[in-house]
Amino acid sequence: MVLPPFSMEDGSVNRKTPSGLPAWLQDLLKRMDEEMVLRGFTRDTRRVYLAHVRRFYQGRGRRAGRDEANPVAGGDEVRRWLLFLLRTGRSHSYTNQALSALRFLHRAVLNAPAPVSGIPRAKQKKTLPKVLSEEEVRKFLAALKNPKHRAIAFVLYSAGLRVSEVARLKVTDIDSDRGQIHVRQGKGRKDRYVMLSPVLLNVLREYARVERPYDWLFPAGHRRDRHITTRTIQREVTHAAVRAGINKRVTPHVLRHSFATHLLEAGTDLRYIQELLGHTKISTTVRYTHIARREARRITSPVDRLFEGDE
Repeated sequence: MVLPPFSMEDGSVNRKTPSGLPAWLQDLLKRMDEEMVLRGFTRDTRRVYLAHVRRFYQGRGRRAGRDEANPVAGGDEVRRWLLFLLRTGRSHSYTNQALSALRFLHRAVLNAPAPVSGIPRAKQKKTLPKVLSEEEVRKFLAALKNPKHRAIAFVLYSAGLRVSEVARLKVTDIDSDRGQIHVRQGKGRKDRYVMLSPVLLNVLREYARVERPYDWLFPAGHRRDRHITTRTIQREVTHAAVRAGINKRVTPHVLRHSFATHLLEAGTDLRYIQELLGHTKISTTVRYTHIARREARRITSPVDRLFEGDE
């Protein structure tokens, strides 16, 4: 049985809210967010899912030429939406996120059979992570002069953290006595400890003398009660790479990939790298073996053996 998706006591399904959304859609998004909070979804996942659902129904309203107050969608309608996303240049990852969001909406919020259960997930391209060389990392870090941005970049590379994990670090997460950083509620709602290098500790101390953080390690400007946004970190990392003259698009995740690859090239055990990165599956970590040069240097090409001594 499908429960009523929202209340329409005022009889106006097309009433607009201050956000510009129809009242029924605003109410639907609110209920969906509450369900995700109850299930322990991260703030980033909630934001992404809500955005996908909002775009779907806004697009539906434009196609229908009116507000569509019945949120239960049919399988054909969802299929057409996903095809539209792919044909207009959206990635397979983006399309799969939209599919997951609509599935959650129907099952957890509308108490309706998911019309998207028979729709296959778009097959994603398997690409190798982009990494910087150690010399490029050195140039990149040297280009950062702002103490705060410099400290953030050092944390990203020296500990291999995700950008969201860096943004949410607190001063108390830095354990200088044990040489560890406590990463709280990372991906999958899991805590873990990662290394705190002596070099990073010195950089953090220099930053702390200037910034004097007391709660969030990296507050949002003058708002000490909020942490820095992931978007701000991403922007500063990209700008620093340009200033350093690096002809690659550098993102926080590229620094994380570089951290893992350089550890592997230095002979660090793959299982330990998996633990540091917070990967649930070792298969996620194994992909770094395809770009690490440590083993490749030891392999001799058969043509070298064939013509050995002829040089």
